[in-house]
Amino acid sequence: MENHPDKMKAVQFSRYGGPEVVHVVDIDEPHAGQGQVRIAVWGAGVNPSDWKRRNGQYRDFEEVTFPSGFGVEASGIVDEIAPGVSQVSIGDPVFGFGQNTMAQYAVLTHWAHKPDNVSFEVAAGLPVIVETATRALEEVGVRSGETLLVSGAAGGIGSAVIQLARLRGITVIGTASGQKHDYLRGLGAIPTIYGPGLAERVKELAPEGVNAALDLAGSGIIPELIKITGDTSRVLSVADFTAEQYGVKFSHGPPKDPERVLNDIARLCSDGLFHLQVERTFPLEQTAEAQEVSARGRVMGKLVISLSS
Repeated sequence: MENHPDKMKAVQFSRYGGPEVVHVVDIDEPHAGQGQVRIAVWGAGVNPSDWKRRNGQYRDFEEVTFPSGFGVEASGIVDEIAPGVSQVSIGDPVFGFGQNTMAQYAVLTHWAHKPDNVSFEVAAGLPVIVETATRALEEVGVRSGETLLVSGAAGGIGSAVIQLARLRGITVIGTASGQKHDYLRGLGAIPTIYGPGLAERVKELAPEGVNAALDLAGSGIIPELIKITGDTSRVLSVADFTAEQYGVKFSHGPPKDPERVLNDIARLCSDGLFHLQVERTFPLEQTAEAQEVSARGRVMGKLVISLSS
């Protein structure tokens, strides 16, 4: 990509709408402020929040200033360090949280060093799903020896929930379509299909009952999860805005204790105890297509925008 001095390619939208409002534009490069670093972006994770924000689902509780960028997580090479930053050097490979990360350069507010055995694409897809999974497990209060039901278990957050729960000694039953069951087994979950009869299927798989349940897909499943667990305080959603109408907690950002989460996942990945499947990568110019694939809801693992070529 050819650039003018201090200009870069970035993905933006200037009004609410479908994929047609997503454009790659030339804008001024951002610069790191106090306590921040800037990276040359190698990868940026795609999340449902990208297209939900774009089509106006968040407008009731979040103000968007147009033109607006996309992306809250990325991996790349540090090329600018602001005052108040230590333990990182120019040229270090890092991954973490930032703003408008679907661009050639992005500012990170929280980061960790990228393990050598983790690709930039995988690292780019870790922050959001791992922070969300960690927060959901802690807020629903599921403990070692208990059984957790995960609705919508094959996506990015589900992939993280299963692995983190298994590392904590929690048994996981995960719902997904039949063709994804081998994937769930590979992560350490007991798979079952979603849809009518879920309570009966879960009872067969967990005769002693389910202690807690997570709704990761927002598919209107909350009443059934309450019935299965028998306790609204042990059901949590990260995807259904109506959760609190059922007496169930709706968990959302901003990230909670992001430095700890990033350093913990870096260590787990480095030790081979956590894996993320990147189902597909897209160049910056195909961000709209990546969002459409995400919106169809059939992804196993994560989608990532790759700028490494």
